[in-house]
Amino acid sequence: MYRKYKSAELVKPGGLDLKDRLVGVQRVTKVTKGGRAFGFSAIVVVGDEAGVVGQGLGKSKDVASAIAKAIEDAKKNLVRIPIKKGTLPHEQKGKYGGARVNIIPAAAGTGVIAGGAVRTVLEAVGVHDVLSKSQGSSNAHNVVKATFDALLQLRDARTIAKDRGISLEKVFNA
Repeated sequence: MYRKYKSAELVKPGGLDLKDRLVGVQRVTKVTKGGRAFGFSAIVVVGDEAGVVGQGLGKSKDVASAIAKAIEDAKKNLVRIPIKKGTLPHEQKGKYGGARVNIIPAAAGTGVIAGGAVRTVLEAVGVHDVLSKSQGSSNAHNVVKATFDALLQLRDARTIAKDRGISLEKVFNA
């Protein structure tokens, strides 16, 4: 799922204290010749609030099992996100489908200025000070994926120095 991001570090769920957050539950209807068949889809974000986060989708005939499936799916898709002093290393834009998300690092004490699905993801990551703007589609599924797109593009100074093959000081004092 995260193959297109070269800096994405996949994480195993063992030994992590993961907290799950429900982003949304949708009732879906399939019309058959016997009438309407109702089902549910749930999107969940899990994170340890220390830089590890994952998202998952679960579908079932009842809400409880849809949420349980979503949590299991989210635990299979955990990634590590670089966090610097409770905020992000740099500004980043993410896009998925019609949803666009812009996340901006903020000074200490600002808090999480984000709405809906973006707030849920950023709180699960463990970011305490950030500004964000969500534009375009407000579909929770696409907003969560756009937020993950932005987070997975984040790189800290140490990673950039390693990729370029130069020292950490040269990154800042080029």
